[in-house]
Amino acid sequence: MTNQDNKQDSNAGVVASVRGSVVDIRFDERLPPIHSLLRAGEQQQIQIEVLAQRDAHHVRGIALTPTQGLARGMVVTDTGGPLMAPVGKGLMSRMFDVFGNTIDREGELFNVQWRSVHRAPPSLARRSTNAEIFETGIKVIDVLLPLERGGKAGLFGGAGVGKTVLLTEMIHNMIGHQQGVSIFCGIGERCREGEELYREMKQAGVLPNMVMIFGQMNEPPGSRFRVGHAALTMAEYFRDDEHRDVLLLVDNIFRFIQAGMEVSGLMGQMPSRLGYQPTIGTELSQLEERIANTDTGAITSIQAVYVPADDFTDPAAVHTFSHLSASIVLSRKRASEGLFPAIDPLQSSSKMATPGIVGERHYRLAQEIRRTLAQYAELKDIIAMLGLEQLSAEDRRVVGRARRLERFLTQPFFTTEQFTGLTGKLVSLEQSLNGCDRILKDEFEHYPESALYMIGAVDEAKQTASDDSPPDIAAVAEAKHVTDNDET
Repeated sequence: MTNQDNKQDSNAGVVASVRGSVVDIRFDERLPPIHSLLRAGEQQQIQIEVLAQRDAHHVRGIALTPTQGLARGMVVTDTGGPLMAPVGKGLMSRMFDVFGNTIDREGELFNVQWRSVHRAPPSLARRSTNAEIFETGIKVIDVLLPLERGGKAGLFGGAGVGKTVLLTEMIHNMIGHQQGVSIFCGIGERCREGEELYREMKQAGVLPNMVMIFGQMNEPPGSRFRVGHAALTMAEYFRDDEHRDVLLLVDNIFRFIQAGMEVSGLMGQMPSRLGYQPTIGTELSQLEERIANTDTGAITSIQAVYVPADDFTDPAAVHTFSHLSASIVLSRKRASEGLFPAIDPLQSSSKMATPGIVGERHYRLAQEIRRTLAQYAELKDIIAMLGLEQLSAEDRRVVGRARRLERFLTQPFFTTEQFTGLTGKLVSLEQSLNGCDRILKDEFEHYPESALYMIGAVDEAKQTASDDSPPDIAAVAEAKHVTDNDET
């Protein structure tokens, strides 16, 4: 239906009651369908989405904008369709709100079309059943926590542990080396975070192949609840129409559930356990099931997940876990030690890390790395109390391997070059596996641990060590002394 048809056949109603964001509207001619978008106000600036039909003449909607100035008796116009999102090539490098308005002060939008944000997930017949690895170029993720192309990875981390840096680096690697599109969806973001992210993306040079959409924390719950659907509509265009791979970054899935909880409460639904909406599973599934790989392309999603009070049995965490193919846990302790990316390999996991998908050699190496790091974690208490010298020779070798692995799994990022002064490194999976294998075989036993810190491929350690001094007895003793001091 065109805009002209809408004007000729407009369906108008009257505001019956306003309670915060909840608006009841009376329509005498015909009721608008569920999810219809209604407009009110002098400038048509107040937008309301229909969520329930109460009787033959009344609908109940949730306002997607502040309801300031809305009063009983005001005329409400039915737009004749649902909330729409822009799609097309004109989206690149732009920043949007939930209505598709640009919020980056970069001028008007061109070369776009508009589609409904309410779309069905791809059918099972269209889905690709191949389990493919999504290579990121980040050593610790590719070796221990391989991501799935078209899968969903959860990123668990608080403030200041490198979450945004990790997301930015993944965007950089995706655009620079896989010719993909990145979409950042901020659900319940603080305006400070959005502004910082935009500035960082611009400085890192990754903005031209990226789209950003925000539902800010100060906006009504209806707006925050729909911003994820709008982002997915944009992602589906690039996947289905342009046949490109899409990296969808969502920050934060918990805020999406929280917005749904607020909407549910405003609509008068009885809450279920811990105050969550009774439809939490359905609402999350409607969003998550649209993230999939098909025969034309794939949407790979990395989602930040806040866990309330660190309780992993919380309904929000439980429902999110069921959709994820990998969970990446960021550790504040590792960040404080300068081990970036600060991923805790023992708490993190991936469903792709099986011999049938990654191969026998990769699986065996990953298990050996985990075993070595787990042994080191168990020995830390003994080292702290008695010192490294009290361990057996074999245990000392395990500690040496583990500490060298920890340092080898750090990596300088392209997006932090201006802060660290270190050139960013993109490391292939084969180079990462080869390096871990050689460290486990004690090939770098006589090199100082610092030679393996913040490098790319493992052979750079020999260059780093030779730049300082050749590995000799004194260097090994000095490295050992530093190790002891670090542990006490």
